Amino acid sequence: MRLTAAQKTAIDTVQRNLLIVACAGSGKTEVISRRVVELLRQPGVQPKNIVAFTFTDKAAGELKERITSRVREELGEVRGLAELFVGTMHGYARDLLQSHAPEAFKCTVISDVQARVLIDRNSRGSGLTETLVRVNGKDPREMRRYTESRMYQQVLAILREDEVDHAQLPEDVRAGLSQYRALLQKHHYFDFSEILRQAADLLLPPTGTPAAGDEPVISVRNHVRDMVRYVVVDEYQDTNPVQEQLIRGLTQFGANLCIVGDDDQTIYQWRGSAVNNILSFADRYDGVETVTLNDNFRSSPAVVDLGRSVAERLPAEKRLAKSMTAGGHQGYERGDLLALDFATPGAEAAWMCDRMDRLRGTPFTDRPGGEPRGLDWSDYAVLYRSVSGDAGPLVAELRRRGIPYVIKGLSRLFETPEIKAAKSCFAYIAGDVERDDVLAAWADAQLGFTTADIERGLTALDEARTWTPDMPWDTYTIQGVYLRFLEQIGLREEAVAAHVGPDRGELVFYNLGRFSTAIGDFERIHFLSSPPNRFSTFSKWVEYQAPDYYEESDADAGYARPNAVTIATVHQAKGMEWPAVFVPCLRSNRFPGQRHGGLNVFHVIPQDAVADAHRYRGTPEDERRLFYVAITRAQKYLVMTFSPGIGNKKRPSPFFAEVTRNTYVLTKEPVRAEKDESARRLTPTPRLTAPDVVLSFSELKYLFECPYQFKLRFLYGFDSPLQKELGYGKSLHDVMAEIHKRAVKGDVVTAVEVEALVDRHLHAPFAPAPLKEQLRTAAIRAVSRYLRDNGARLTLTEHSELPIDVHMAPGTTISGRIDLIRRLDTGEVSVVDLKSSERAQAEDVTLDQLHVYVVGYEELSGTRADLVEVLNLDENSGSKREEVSEDLLDRISGKVAEAGQALRDNNLPRKQNWCDTCNTCDFAAVCRDRPGS
Repeated sequence: MRLTAAQKTAIDTVQRNLLIVACAGSGKTEVISRRVVELLRQPGVQPKNIVAFTFTDKAAGELKERITSRVREELGEVRGLAELFVGTMHGYARDLLQSHAPEAFKCTVISDVQARVLIDRNSRGSGLTETLVRVNGKDPREMRRYTESRMYQQVLAILREDEVDHAQLPEDVRAGLSQYRALLQKHHYFDFSEILRQAADLLLPPTGTPAAGDEPVISVRNHVRDMVRYVVVDEYQDTNPVQEQLIRGLTQFGANLCIVGDDDQTIYQWRGSAVNNILSFADRYDGVETVTLNDNFRSSPAVVDLGRSVAERLPAEKRLAKSMTAGGHQGYERGDLLALDFATPGAEAAWMCDRMDRLRGTPFTDRPGGEPRGLDWSDYAVLYRSVSGDAGPLVAELRRRGIPYVIKGLSRLFETPEIKAAKSCFAYIAGDVERDDVLAAWADAQLGFTTADIERGLTALDEARTWTPDMPWDTYTIQGVYLRFLEQIGLREEAVAAHVGPDRGELVFYNLGRFSTAIGDFERIHFLSSPPNRFSTFSKWVEYQAPDYYEESDADAGYARPNAVTIATVHQAKGMEWPAVFVPCLRSNRFPGQRHGGLNVFHVIPQDAVADAHRYRGTPEDERRLFYVAITRAQKYLVMTFSPGIGNKKRPSPFFAEVTRNTYVLTKEPVRAEKDESARRLTPTPRLTAPDVVLSFSELKYLFECPYQFKLRFLYGFDSPLQKELGYGKSLHDVMAEIHKRAVKGDVVTAVEVEALVDRHLHAPFAPAPLKEQLRTAAIRAVSRYLRDNGARLTLTEHSELPIDVHMAPGTTISGRIDLIRRLDTGEVSVVDLKSSERAQAEDVTLDQLHVYVVGYEELSGTRADLVEVLNLDENSGSKREEVSEDLLDRISGKVAEAGQALRDNNLPRKQNWCDTCNTCDFAAVCRDRPGS
């Protein structure tokens, strides 16, 4: 890649704090990667001295792979790259807490959806219904369960993530925050705000003489002082005050700071991000050099010109100076950019579908000098200001025409025919509908099932209705009944595809898998409810609350990339690109959205208590930035449309009028001769990307065991039924981690500490009290037995929970941690994996995994291990010890490369025959018939 002068300057600036202003599509990932290479050229700088923050895990995977490639190209083999942190601030904060505060080991990170389920289930215990809403002219009232829990979540986030004068808070608000934090602590949960708050506070300078209990603070501060020399923050414009505090904490001992961002793309102020962070950066940090990357390599000159004109209408005092220019290979033809108005939303939706059909097969070149391909469904994105408010007519038209589509997140998932059918199953168990309603719902889904098929499934639902109080509470789980029903009706991916076509068939499984994800979110919080209450509450939740819970979710399943039109909010499209983008429903009071009125967080928190509080309610500048983001997602084709809405949304948006004044934009679609269009059309071909594959060791395990199981779990999102023993194996593993980490520091654990260790780490959240006591006893025995057999060798521990990244093939990285590296009495180095019954797996998979560890350890340290060991912590179970196999090391690289390519190609077949893996697979029910069935 040929670098611009500005890019070279940014890469070479390593001694001063640096602000990189990166316009849309300006190649910032390449610049950050090459700058990291330059940092590693500096005397004494090691990978572990660099921390790089990204906004999403996906962006982190792409950046880490790019850094690895550029380091190898420029510097050859550099030891310790796995210790270079690339990830989100939440991920780094979690690692800090769990590395320096042993009590945090047992804490589970819950999503925003799971946190809201927790709040609603514990409406008093969370402080929700004891916190008051104060509206002028009315008596204060308690907040309401379900309908106001989202607002309460935002209140809790503001109180922990923003600059808040707590002295101005009413007592009930302070008490609510304390109750919620206590609830998290009781259940050993971290939500995203809590992770950031605790980590940022650990980095604060100590006040007074250190006291007992300050060890984590001292440990974290010493780690940062000794290790962190360079900090890089991408998407800095979207940071909030607690994230800025974390950045300040990491750089307080003199670390160099480089921030990368674009104030024109600040779109999360309503969540607390503060555009002033980037606008004032050069004034708040010393010796800042500013470099602006103006070249947009993504979009055509027309798209760039329109985007620039939109951004330049922001007030000069609220914007960093820049002028985006086109630097890429995309050309412009008259008609690429359209601004059209329609009489009705239905006409607007019909035209968009017509336009997609006309563009399908149009030649498009993805990269400079590449061969053109024909556009296909997955090359189109329709970006709404509000999917829930406006996407209905388009969804109906796409469905009517049989055009495949996928809606990012889960909010509209519950309206698809197959999920309406799935919901009917749980309404039937709850007694809210009859058998005929279930039969009708599955018939309406039109997936090829007969009445007899659904009748078989109803037997599984009838069984779930038979639970009695003398039966264990986990006899019937929501997830288990769901999978059992799908098994009974004979759900098979190829059968559905044969009935509805391959594209629709893939989306059906994708949707059914994401519904399984939603079940998991709910059941993790409600598992200890009695089954009748659990099923009844779930049925109502999934019908009435779930769509709202997932309104802003971007919870797409793993690596799935269906060939389908993407429907998303503009917020969800951040950081993405498509050859053709549609921005419909440009209506007044919709886009730009009207300032948020009605009940809001400042009827709970006094507005004067929060710094710069107005940003939470949205500003005209925020809406303009959001429109800029929508426009700059387009590589070549961009359509902006208006149709009248209802109420105060009947008139065109001022944005619509504005784009019509741009000379690149046509306000009427040009008429092309059909024969000319047909002559240049190519076979529609989805973009064959080679996405960077970053797998954890557990994901690799599933991929090795059975590719189709991996597909169901990680591409489609199917979740496993919860087991009441879940957590025991991890708890035992965490005890071992503390024992070995202390041993590395010379602090050898003795038998008298075992019970305290187990009590500190044991966390089996779904176990009833009698089982918890049994698990505690088993853990004490296992740890005592381990210390008896291995205590004398603890001083030979070299590493515990060693992070490694294994780059065994281009674009494929295996990332994780090795349980234990120890030196034996013979002087040999051994890579050790600790096993218990909960963490058991096939022996050949374990050997493969251990040899991947060997490669990763050698990449990290330069040392080749001599042995691999499996130490089994279960009673009466033997351990295994073998020399490292050179033959297996040679084979494993090819095996990982093949696995990564199979994932890219979506070539993930099921096992040819029923086998031991099938016997233990949670998803065999939707894969194949059981023997003898």
